[in-house]
Amino acid sequence: MTGGEPLEASDAPSAFGGYAQAVRVEGTRELLFVSGQIPLDVDGSVPEPFADQCRLVWRNVEAQLRAGGMGLADIVKVTTFLSDRAYAEENSAIRQEVLAGLTPALTIIIAGIYDPAWLLEIEVIAAR
Repeated sequence: MTGGEPLEASDAPSAFGGYAQAVRVEGTRELLFVSGQIPLDVDGSVPEPFADQCRLVWRNVEAQLRAGGMGLADIVKVTTFLSDRAYAEENSAIRQEVLAGLTPALTIIIAGIYDPAWLLEIEVIAAR
C-alpha cells in the first residue's frame, strides 16, 4: 500500500476479511476524497445482480482515482453502504478480489440507498 501503513493494536480484536483496523499516513502531500460511487454505468444503465453492481462501483471508484492521478494502492479508507446485510459476504469477496491484497481501513454500513435500484455505494479516501 503506497497510501499508508496498515496497523493493528495488540490489545484489541484483529481485523478479519481483508482490511486494516487502522492506517497510518505520514508525510502526505496529497489527499483525494472520492464521493460515494454508485452502480451507474456511463450509458445510464444499472445492472441487476449485486456482483455486477459491485464490480461496476469499483470501476467507477478506479476512474475517479485515475482522474486524481492515483490508483487503488493509494486508498487508505473505504466506506461501503449496503442496502441489505445479505450482500455482506459477496461484497467482501469482491472487494478483496479488486484490492488484491491491499488492506485499507474499512467501514460497512447497512443503509437505505438513494435509489432503490442501487444495492450499494462506495466512497474512498486516498493519500500519497
